[in-house]
Amino acid sequence: MNLPQDTWIIPTQLFDGYTLSNDSAIHMVDGVVRAIAPINDIPQDGLITQLTGILSPGFFDIQINGGGNVLFNSSPNCEGLSRIATAHRAGGTTHWLPTVITDAPEVLEAACDAILECIGKFGIAGIHIEGPHLAIERKGTHKSHWIRPFDAHTYNQIERLRARDIPVLITLAPETMQPGQVASLVALGAVVSIGHTNATAAQTKQTLAEGAQLFTHLFNAMSQIENRALNVVGTAINSDQYCSIIVDGLHVDLGLVGLATRARPVADRMIIVSDAMPTVGGDAEFMLYGNTVKLHKGRLVNNEGSLAGAHITMLEELHNMVHKVGVPLQDALRMTTSNPATLMGFKDIGRITPNMRADLLLLDPDLKFLSVLEV
Repeated sequence: MNLPQDTWIIPTQLFDGYTLSNDSAIHMVDGVVRAIAPINDIPQDGLITQLTGILSPGFFDIQINGGGNVLFNSSPNCEGLSRIATAHRAGGTTHWLPTVITDAPEVLEAACDAILECIGKFGIAGIHIEGPHLAIERKGTHKSHWIRPFDAHTYNQIERLRARDIPVLITLAPETMQPGQVASLVALGAVVSIGHTNATAAQTKQTLAEGAQLFTHLFNAMSQIENRALNVVGTAINSDQYCSIIVDGLHVDLGLVGLATRARPVADRMIIVSDAMPTVGGDAEFMLYGNTVKLHKGRLVNNEGSLAGAHITMLEELHNMVHKVGVPLQDALRMTTSNPATLMGFKDIGRITPNMRADLLLLDPDLKFLSVLEV
């Protein structure tokens, strides 16, 4: 949807990244937000554009493996990243972290090369390195052949990205790390996440003490709560750090999503991620590690019978979080916008504030995607 270059936009509801309001307007000039004000404060000579629906920042997805028939691991280049971005923009995602999963060292290096070349294009806001420093017992669909202890190669790739101030998120298992290694990554400016791990609560807490800030796809590929042991899941829920979660009803029962969300001791520490694969905006199967992954009744399953990522958009997950889990819309919108942006250190993503160039997403009351507004 194209809008006038200088206009006051009055939506039915406005979500600015934090607050959902019924009586606010945005002054946009040449694609830049100039002001947010109560409707009654709009100048009498201002050009008004009224929109029916909820106006929000575009979604920020910190875990996208692929889309549009492209897997980032297999196509670590600008063309592949452009196709993935296009597939997810159709579901409301305007900023994202391309996610490279466990693979050969040269694949990680190629993925980092692609990010160095393409950062800032196609909504790319950094990179998520998921593996290869994971626990074999909790590998999920990651190929065990490439899982290995933390090494200088990964550190060097992160170091060269951070030298260009490129945001880096890395998911790792605490038990694969030596004391001080997580702290060294944090000192570089990387955001460290705990995932694909069979760690104890004590090991998990040590990694948090060294600066880890996130748990990757809560409940999936991590040691579960037991009656006498919190393990990773219980430690995550009890912590004041962030937890990402896949809200497709397949990776985690939606009742558990609600239980975990309500149990968090600090507000705004839940983040919705898609963990999406090439089938989003693409065909019903793709190749991963030389084997076919097929989509069947919403599930992506590899030849070992394990879930291999997800086939869902952020918009569909937002709908599930609000209409099936029962999370208030304002809180759920934060999980798709400002919460991930705050985790990754962004002040100009996931929110609508004066003097920023905004990607504005228009949704109807039932949270069906309408359009990304072009101003």
